[in-house]
Order: sequence, then C-alpha cells, then structure tokens
Amino acid sequence: MANIKIIKFLDRAFGSILCLILSVFSGEKEIDVEKSKKILFIQLWSLGETILTLPAIASVKNKYRNSDIYVLATGRNKEVYLSADLDINILTVKLNPISIIRLMIYSFKKFDIVIDLEEYLNISALIAFFLGKQRIGFSGKLRSHLYNKSIRYNDKQHVAKTFLELTKLIGANYKDKNIIRLNYGKNEKDKVKDIFNKIPKNSRIIGIVPGAAESSRSRMWPAERYTKLSNLLIRKFNCFLVLIGSDKEKEITENIAKNIKKVKEENKVINIAGNLSVKELFCLIDNLDLLITNDTGPIHIASAQQTKAIGLYGPNTPIRFGPYHKDSSSLYKPESCKFSPCINVHKGIVPNCLYPKNSKDYQKCMKAIEVEDVLMAVGKLI
Repeated sequence: MANIKIIKFLDRAFGSILCLILSVFSGEKEIDVEKSKKILFIQLWSLGETILTLPAIASVKNKYRNSDIYVLATGRNKEVYLSADLDINILTVKLNPISIIRLMIYSFKKFDIVIDLEEYLNISALIAFFLGKQRIGFSGKLRSHLYNKSIRYNDKQHVAKTFLELTKLIGANYKDKNIIRLNYGKNEKDKVKDIFNKIPKNSRIIGIVPGAAESSRSRMWPAERYTKLSNLLIRKFNCFLVLIGSDKEKEITENIAKNIKKVKEENKVINIAGNLSVKELFCLIDNLDLLITNDTGPIHIASAQQTKAIGLYGPNTPIRFGPYHKDSSSLYKPESCKFSPCINVHKGIVPNCLYPKNSKDYQKCMKAIEVEDVLMAVGKLI
C-alpha cells in the first residue's frame, strides 16, 4: 500500500509539471492508422480494470490485422494479457523512475500509435509521448495535451464501453458484448482438480471473495455477514464453499471458515486464500457454479470466464464496474449514503470511506446490503 501511495504522490507532484512542459512540443497530427505498423496500448494498474481493456484491444486487433499490436503492462497485471485469447505482444515496465526512463530511451518513438488506457496517471501520458509518434487518450487534464486525439471519460457507463469508445477514434468498432476469455494450462487444471477432489462429485460450488484491493478496504462487506451468509448458503442450497483471497486476506478468510458450522459433521468450506497464482485463479473461477464477491478483480475474471457472479457495491458503482456478463447481478443501494459513489477512479479519487472509521456510519453503503438481499440474488442465479 505504501508503494502505491508513493507512486500516486510522485505522479501528482511532478507528472503534471512535466506534462505541461512537454505539451509545447505536442503538435496536432492526423492519425493515419492504415499506415501504422505498430500500435501500443498502455495499462499499468489493477487486475480487474485490465480485464476490462480486452474488448478495446480486440477491436483494434480485428480492425487492423496487418498491424502489430503491443501492450505495455506491469508485474501487477501482465498475466491478464499473457492469458487472454489474443495474439498480441506484451512489454513490461516497473513503476520506478529508472525502469521508466530506460523504456523511454530504448523505445523512443518506436510506435506509430499509442493508445493510453489509463484514466488519470500522468506517467502513462508521458510514456505515450516518448514512445508514440501519435497518441490517443482521455481528455480533461493537463496530461491530455500530450495526445493528438482524445475523448471525455464517460463515467455514466461501464468502463469496458468507455475503453471501446477510445478505440473508435481510429475507426475500430467491436460489437461482441463479452470480455475476452482468460486461458490457463494443465498445471492450473491439476491444481484446481486437487482442490475440487476434496468436494463430492456433482456438488454445487460457490466461491466467496470477502476481501478487496488494498487501495480501498471500505469496499469490503462486513466479515460477519459473509459468515452468516455462508452458513445459510450451505443450509438452503446444500453447496460447498471456496473462500478466495490474497495472502494478506488469510486472517479474514480463516475467521469466516472458523465460524462456518459443519453439516452432519461434514466440513463444507475450503479456504484457499493465498494459495493460488493468478492463472490458477482464472481456472478456479472458470469452474465455479457461482461467485459472490466485493467490488474487486475476481468479479471481472468471472465475466471473462462466463461464470455467474454477484457483486456487492457501495463506494463504487456497478454502472461503471459491475460484472460485464448477462447471467450476473449487482447489489447496490446508493440511497443509503449521500456520498455513494465516493470512488472516482478516473479522477484518482479512492477514499477509504468518507465517514470516520470508528463511527456507526463507516461503510454505511456496504452495510445497507443485507444477507437476505444476497440470498435472494443467489436464488435467482442457481
């Protein structure tokens, strides 16, 4: 978390100044896509948002089949692009000054067009300026002066559609409403098979994700409600539960698992937090009957794998970040909190709830979602 805060601080403190200076040298040019041999996309951040860029990349790939398509990613999100059902080239960069400067020097103006998919980071616009002969991105801030073409970020629609609108600036038009599938191999299948071997065959399996990305923990539905929900799911639907999370979320999942009651002396919960690689997670979610999760990356993995999912929202809105899959649903009660949604990723605003942590109103929007609301949604999907 500290590293993320430092990166964002440096980006705000120095990035805008650099964008302003370099904007003097960023002239307007007509983009001739037909003559573009190398097209680069930039996406440097979260796993979930990276998945939502896949339709936009596919749209350009399908339109310009004679061009080489590249993506610039980081260690945080590159596995999505490596696993996506797309034939693209993947470059990686570390988010530190030395790695970024080396990239700018060795790949200076290497690409005919750079499409910056980042919504607010100045560093991505700076990278686009140095790597691309022509650049495309979102308008509205100083960074947009480094682009040759830009559009307003539409925060009234799903992010996947907003990314697609960016590619329309070069004539791409992607009509498929699905996220690109995420592939995995035999090793991942064997790992998930070992997990499922602990569950009787033909059992209904529901995944539970009680954690959330470190940038905003207030997106987490209270753990005690996940415990109550889990017990009711087992009793009402006779299912097995798989608790999913990162290594840092083990304590949360362990506490939930500890309070899930056995049925006829049978333990119907498996806690795998911290035990899966990213690709193993793709495989696991692909084989679930249903996923229940906070507003975090796995909801978008479910969309890619066409797995039914229920997303719980409060600080963020499902209009922008809900499951992009027709057989899924979102629970969201914006009327419960005057601040909801308080997260605006495209503006770099990701607060940890605007109410004091020790007040009764902390996470007011998430607490508005009742266990019965989730149970009702489950009943409609399975």
